[in-house]
Amino acid sequence: MSRLVVVTGGTRGIGAAIADRFRSSGDKVLAPGRAECDVTDEEAVSRYFSSVGPVDVLVNNAGISSSAPVSRTSLDDWRAQFEVNATGAFLCTRAVLDGMRSRDSGRIVTVASTASHVGYRYTAGYTASKHAAVGFMRAVAAELAGTGVTANAVCPAFVRTDMTATSVERIVSRSGRSTSDAEAALAAASPLGRLLEPSEVAFAVSFLAAPEAAAVNGQTLVLDGGGIQS
Repeated sequence: MSRLVVVTGGTRGIGAAIADRFRSSGDKVLAPGRAECDVTDEEAVSRYFSSVGPVDVLVNNAGISSSAPVSRTSLDDWRAQFEVNATGAFLCTRAVLDGMRSRDSGRIVTVASTASHVGYRYTAGYTASKHAAVGFMRAVAAELAGTGVTANAVCPAFVRTDMTATSVERIVSRSGRSTSDAEAALAAASPLGRLLEPSEVAFAVSFLAAPEAAAVNGQTLVLDGGGIQS
């Protein structure tokens, strides 16, 4: 049976791959970008989800990152990352939760990061906001225990996306390394030894969103080749 799937930040990168994965399974997929649904705006989120109808699967994928030592991290950058990465997941989840609970059916999957488990240098705002997103997911899962609704998260290492390309450019500009060397440095950060492909993250999301995954709740699925075991 076709489900209604909403993938926030679904116009490119990981979000687009997730949307394509669900479409290929016959689901109806909405993949709003910021222009359609600003996940940091409470009223915009409420309007959007009121207009789309009952959501069967919510994928909290919208996210941003910036990089700087803590001493040079501005309050605006800190707040912006929390607003999108953590508050956005909260607002969108809250918007669909009552409907899912009333139908006793639904899947909520948050796209987090290995940075939701460990700290990385120069990513204070991103790391803290992804920890917050996973913490929120676990609280939701605890409230959902024993129902037909689940909340989980996928936590990939670096993925071959525009966001990662920006990280590569930062390394190049600051270190003088070549682009290939900078990419190799990111790939070496996990035992996988390479960048993940967006389709690999999409597979993990589709697994957690499957009807057969009803017993999986409050979990983080780490995609890094075995470095973080949780």
